[in-house]
Amino acid sequence: MELWIDRRDVPAGEKTLPNGFTRSLDGEGMSIEGKKILLNGAVIGAYIHIRDGTNQDDARAVIGSVEWLLVSFEDWSMIPLENFIAASEGTPTKIAALLTEASQIQGAAFALERGVDAIVVSETNDLVEAAQIAMAQRLERPDSPATTASEVTSEIIPTVLTITSVEDGGLGERYCIDFTSLLRPGEGMLIGSNASSFMLVHGETVSSEFVPVRPFRVNAGSPQSYTLMADGSTKYLAELSSGDNVTVVNHEGHSRHVVVGRLKIEQRPLLLLKWMNANHKEGHMFLQQAETVRAVDSSGIPVSVTSISIGDEIFGWNDTGARHIGVAISSNVFER
Repeated sequence: MELWIDRRDVPAGEKTLPNGFTRSLDGEGMSIEGKKILLNGAVIGAYIHIRDGTNQDDARAVIGSVEWLLVSFEDWSMIPLENFIAASEGTPTKIAALLTEASQIQGAAFALERGVDAIVVSETNDLVEAAQIAMAQRLERPDSPATTASEVTSEIIPTVLTITSVEDGGLGERYCIDFTSLLRPGEGMLIGSNASSFMLVHGETVSSEFVPVRPFRVNAGSPQSYTLMADGSTKYLAELSSGDNVTVVNHEGHSRHVVVGRLKIEQRPLLLLKWMNANHKEGHMFLQQAETVRAVDSSGIPVSVTSISIGDEIFGWNDTGARHIGVAISSNVFER
């Protein structure tokens, strides 16, 4: 899938594209003239604004005879877009959708499980960010040839944490994070009570004789803990809400973004794990005292937090600097 930026209402001269965007619809190199899309003066496709069924028929009529069909909508509707995607199957025509609301982007990106071939948005923060997230999620699909490359995130380099203390954490609120996607074996969330040191908390994908697996869930711990969001910022678990995009990762550093479906909050007995990271910084984490809550040991195997002892090594991640409202800053901030 491609991302295009719509700059027809922006003064000429801006050349830099947002991250992930490959084309600029600016009236210069790429432009719309009537019902034609031009690239450097050559016709590369058709543009049709969908107001009613007649416009839908006009758009379907050109599929197969043009490289690109760009559609926009008087009143946004998924049905015509799905019809265009279905009609273009097996033809050389690619479908591009000009969208005006961030809420439309997920639907367009994954319509009929295939999605459009290009998303076109104006240069506003919410639209650009939603398009970038949809692009990342498209690359993460198992049927995508770019899956492996897209999931290797250079910013997430796992590190080994050495356990220095395992203590009774008292009674507290425990947050289970349930996602709208299934987690893969080995995946979990990066979580910690210190913004510069996180541990990898494994998803509930491991079978147990006592309870069924919950492959959409991470039993993530106490409300004051940080977790890593899809945009690189952090949030407290207590700040998460349905619809948020969170990063999940495995011990090899392969990461992807998943959507929070709900949070399940209950009072439970907690364990307090403390560790030292490779930079000799201390970190800690409160997790539910339960056999089904797991870290990942230094060999990549999920291990129950109730069996962890002083000296054990588990996987985590070290960030640099401090955070203010979830955003990395260069100020000196001490957490303990």
